[in-house]
Amino acid sequence: MEVTSDRRSLAAPTSMELDSSAGVGVDKLPPKPKFAALSAQEMDGKVEFRRIPVPPHRYSPLKKNWMEIYTPVYEQMKIDIRMNLKARKVELKTRRDTPEVGNLQKCADFVHAFMLGFDVADALALLRLDDLYVESFEIQDVKTLRGEHEKRAIGRLSGKGGKTKFTIENCTRTRIVIADRKIHILGSFVNIKVARDSLCSLILGSPAGKVYSKLRSVTARLAERC
Repeated sequence: MEVTSDRRSLAAPTSMELDSSAGVGVDKLPPKPKFAALSAQEMDGKVEFRRIPVPPHRYSPLKKNWMEIYTPVYEQMKIDIRMNLKARKVELKTRRDTPEVGNLQKCADFVHAFMLGFDVADALALLRLDDLYVESFEIQDVKTLRGEHEKRAIGRLSGKGGKTKFTIENCTRTRIVIADRKIHILGSFVNIKVARDSLCSLILGSPAGKVYSKLRSVTARLAERC
């Protein structure tokens, strides 16, 4: 019985198949609808906030560079920004015309990078590029140093007139801030790793010349890959 039923089904085409083969009664599919991207306000209907604390030593630089920070955040990223003097925090908020929800986090990263000590021009790259990050670590994370040993390690990181720091920045296309025991690096994931390895070698006592030669070989290999 099963064999005969299969034969009947194969032999006798359905009415739908007849219509489609004859080209009669087949409607064309409507075009796919195109929806505009949802704004940040339309995603969930809620206003999102970010608050970035301002360290005491960054009050004066923030006041001096306020318009350079305010203009790209408010006009380009469409994010409201203000300084809460009572709470001592920079507050960010989405607007109705904010194009993307991710703009709020980008602006928060931009302001946070400025608070860590980066220049406004360098921190602005966080708004324009998606693959940039800020990584921080302390000298004590690499090696336990105290007193004069720690001061000498900080001196090796900067070099005479900041030469060592500038060389690492130029070779790795990163920006480095040395704030006492803390070190902050701004750049892409791969470049941050190369810069961090060079800084760690200096902290561990490697001479600057040896670090330069290793840095040149690593950056040459990275350039070949790209």
